[in-house]
Amino acid sequence: MSELVEIPQNTTQTALSATPTPSDLLRLAIDKGADLDRLERLMDLQAKYEAGQARKAFTAAMTDLKSRNLTVRKDKSVAFSGTAYTHSSLAEVVETVVRHMADAGLSHRWTVAQEGKSITVACVITHELGHSEQVVMTAAPDDSGKKNAIQQVASTITYLQRYTLMAACGLASRDMPDDDGRGSEQHREATPVQAISQEQYDLLADLMRSTCTVADDFLRYLNAGVQSLTELPAVHFRRAKAALEAKAAKQAKEVANGLAA
Repeated sequence: MSELVEIPQNTTQTALSATPTPSDLLRLAIDKGADLDRLERLMDLQAKYEAGQARKAFTAAMTDLKSRNLTVRKDKSVAFSGTAYTHSSLAEVVETVVRHMADAGLSHRWTVAQEGKSITVACVITHELGHSEQVVMTAAPDDSGKKNAIQQVASTITYLQRYTLMAACGLASRDMPDDDGRGSEQHREATPVQAISQEQYDLLADLMRSTCTVADDFLRYLNAGVQSLTELPAVHFRRAKAALEAKAAKQAKEVANGLAA
């Protein structure tokens, strides 16, 4: 007597996992001959699902990158009032972070736009799954020194590229204050840099007058990419104030020593 063999029903039907994804549902709908409207809704759901997965992967990659505690070497120096200060060049920042970004599945690019006397640079960080976030900064051409028009624009672009990349990766160096530790906010859609307040401007202006500080020289020392004190980014205020107060103290000491002689 021959054995009866049970033939499975619907052998061509797409199998669903215990927790089906929108992609699983889409394949099943195609197998069942779903109408175009239903397929379009499922495709939209699939796109949203993939975007959400890409955002999660981006966040995980940025967490990995920041956990490496990268240190950017300060390879450039600038002098002000007889004192030399160091900062990190764009090349040094790029060399420090790019390899680690690649290890985490991240890449970066810049976009540059100019409107009137304002130059805007956006540093866009992209994960290999497609999710991107950016940091945007705006400044005026750097007319310090004897730069021609092209050099003024190029100087500001380089400055903004350096700062946006550092901000996007959560890095900080001595010439870029951490702004009270708010580095974790770097991945929001950034807004143009906020300038110092009127009160801060008045304080710095008084210190500059009392110390006979030339504005162009001081702005060049700050390397803030602006052409006037009123445009100074607020993140530079504390360093600017400290430098002028140190100069004032030095001058007062020299006067006191002269009177005592």
